[in-house]
Amino acid sequence: MPRPSQRAARLPAKSGRCTLAVDIGGSGVKMLVLDERGDPLSDRERVPTPRPALPAAVIKLIRKMAEPLRGYARVSVGFPGVIRDGVVETAFNLDSAWLGFPLAAHLAKRLGKPVRVANDADVQGFGCISGKGVELVITLGTGLGSSLFVDGKLVPNLQMAHHPFRKGSTYEDRLGHVALKKLGKKRWNNELGRAIKLLRATFNCDRLYIGGGNARKIKFVLPKWAGIVPNVAGLWGGIALWHEWKRVARPAS
Repeated sequence: MPRPSQRAARLPAKSGRCTLAVDIGGSGVKMLVLDERGDPLSDRERVPTPRPALPAAVIKLIRKMAEPLRGYARVSVGFPGVIRDGVVETAFNLDSAWLGFPLAAHLAKRLGKPVRVANDADVQGFGCISGKGVELVITLGTGLGSSLFVDGKLVPNLQMAHHPFRKGSTYEDRLGHVALKKLGKKRWNNELGRAIKLLRATFNCDRLYIGGGNARKIKFVLPKWAGIVPNVAGLWGGIALWHEWKRVARPAS
């Protein structure tokens, strides 16, 4: 996937291949219109996720955010959970009402455009990977997202957040936002440092990309093979759901 430029200006749509990229998070819903190269055609918008984060409320918010945007012909959505054929299978940091919810079909009906949905960390990965070697992506936000790529091809449904980490806890138990508030920044950073070493030993990854809102709270020097990526990568990767769809999942329709 071509590297998107980092300019952010309101530009006229270049073609009918533009994509509305949506990132549904535990704390916020982000949105951006991208052209076929991944360049932004609108400002990045962010609105707090409704509470409770029920499907109807989130879809209503997305429709409201999308109303003033023009020129897009399709929609890509990153969702914090396992997605299969456009249907939500897990939603640990939203609400159990999402389980079994046909998100792609409902959004397509509300927006009047074809919609494809994938796990949010998978989408973020497509927005930042080089496509060479073993590349691991983790996102530090409300929960912990993860995706793994081998020569640019996605290993589906990794969901590393809920794998055992240490002291009977999972990665998300020790690195999610609740853990950050409970442990404090210093201890949380120590836990993250341990996790990075373990992930390197587990996956023998050539590169580790760290995104999410809490990535900015990292206070130690990362190894040369790891780096922080901008949150907007979770939107940039949205065009890959159309250009590289076979690597992610099958479309809902």
